Amino acid sequence: MKKIIKTITLTALVGLTFSCNNNLDEEVFSDVTQKTYEYKNAYQAIGIVYANMRGLFGHTNYYMIQETTSDELVMPANASGWDDGGIFKRMHLHTWNSENPQLANMWDALYRGVTNANRVIEQLEKGVVPVPTGVTREQLVAEMKVARAFNYWLICDNFGNAPLVTSTSTVLPSKTSRADICNFIINDLKTAIPLLSEENNKLYYGRFNKWGAKVLLANVYLNSAVYTGQAKWAECEKECDDIIASGKYKLETDYRKAFTTVNENSPEIIFAVPFDENVAGGFFPEMFSWHGALKDKVLLQASPWGAGSAKGVPQFIDTYDPDDQRLANTWLMGPQFAANGTTVLVGSYDQDKKPLIFTKALPDGLFTGEAEGYRMNKFDVRTGSRYDLGNDFPYFRYAQVLLMKAECQLRSGNASGAALLVTQVRTRSFSNASKATVTGAELSQNTKYQYGFVENYVVTNPGNTQPVQFGRFHDELGWEFAWEGHRRRDNIRFGVFTSKSWLSHKPTGDDRSTFMIPQSVINSNPKLSN
Repeated sequence: MKKIIKTITLTALVGLTFSCNNNLDEEVFSDVTQKTYEYKNAYQAIGIVYANMRGLFGHTNYYMIQETTSDELVMPANASGWDDGGIFKRMHLHTWNSENPQLANMWDALYRGVTNANRVIEQLEKGVVPVPTGVTREQLVAEMKVARAFNYWLICDNFGNAPLVTSTSTVLPSKTSRADICNFIINDLKTAIPLLSEENNKLYYGRFNKWGAKVLLANVYLNSAVYTGQAKWAECEKECDDIIASGKYKLETDYRKAFTTVNENSPEIIFAVPFDENVAGGFFPEMFSWHGALKDKVLLQASPWGAGSAKGVPQFIDTYDPDDQRLANTWLMGPQFAANGTTVLVGSYDQDKKPLIFTKALPDGLFTGEAEGYRMNKFDVRTGSRYDLGNDFPYFRYAQVLLMKAECQLRSGNASGAALLVTQVRTRSFSNASKATVTGAELSQNTKYQYGFVENYVVTNPGNTQPVQFGRFHDELGWEFAWEGHRRRDNIRFGVFTSKSWLSHKPTGDDRSTFMIPQSVINSNPKLSN
């Protein structure tokens, strides 16, 4: 069991004294006062803000929205089901509407994070929450403002113009422009960072220290051109340089170690969302990606759902170098066997009683065979796992810092410097050093991705064939961060998201770069509209 969950996150869930019957799934903008919650110490108060982040990682929430709207993953139906009224195919086709449940789930989770942070900030500022020795009230307020900024970053990134709420007031909010939200985030982070701890230890694991906040700020700067129309490459690079110079983090020599069940000691992880299969669930990608027969592969205590759904887009898989170890370390492919390594696992639907062999090709993105498509292999599924996995989600890791700096250098004309950083990240995934080395000229080339509309396994219409600027670097991001929730944001920044075709997806308009406000929210607040 992870100590951070015992000391911070778990206490937030079980250590509260309720003075009324309160449901944490409250209305997004409800007023939660100190009379509703009483805390014995500040760690209980801040813990609920972090615990809320675990709600982002389901198959109908933030996590899969980032992946299945992109050119990396798809969740098609198959003979075992997975149509669910078309909610998954609409993500792939970019035909979602304001009533898609994924949007409401994401909105509610993110604004719960904002609401909780606002409440705790006010309680800390009023002095009603006891502060432990060794930390000041100002430091905890700064940390909570960073946690709030994290939620607002994802709101800004996904919804664009949205309400900006900074108190527990019950006044219904209006929209704030995306640029203003972005500037608010930057200002809050710049004010908070000098007050944050520089420690990288168990007490700050799963919490924002100075370096985690700087990665967050670097991400905002990296995408500033999207959010505000103004690029901030130099500002992003400066934050990355500070993190690198700190010497607090380094790359794992083994790529997979950052994604194992017990990964909280990884020197690569800068900010993680902690999970525990017994007391802090919410991370279960094997349940919606794996075939049910794979229960016997690692003696799972629960069966994955039907034939599984979340799988790699073949055009994305084809971009990998066959010698790139990240291919096998990210994707489950080929014949599947039981835990003894010899018993062949078999299908139950269109491959009934036939050996289960995961193949790369998909006929389209709407309906596939039960064995078609590579599945999730990035996050270790330990033998005997329960429904929820215990792997902490490495939301920010050192490889991202290096590649953010590389992108800033590439876009600022220092292609050779970018190449050195990319090569540093690639080296651990290639046994051949020459294969690991990449040049600035290569990073400036077009993508390897063969975009186009697919019918019956074949690209029948290539669609937009314009070269992608720095497309090869875009590929590098895909290989390094598949299954980590980056791809939608990267697709947008590189001009791919609303311009290219892949599998059954065709461009449907630039307005798809953000999501509309859920209809349920509009119905409850007359000041909001799409």
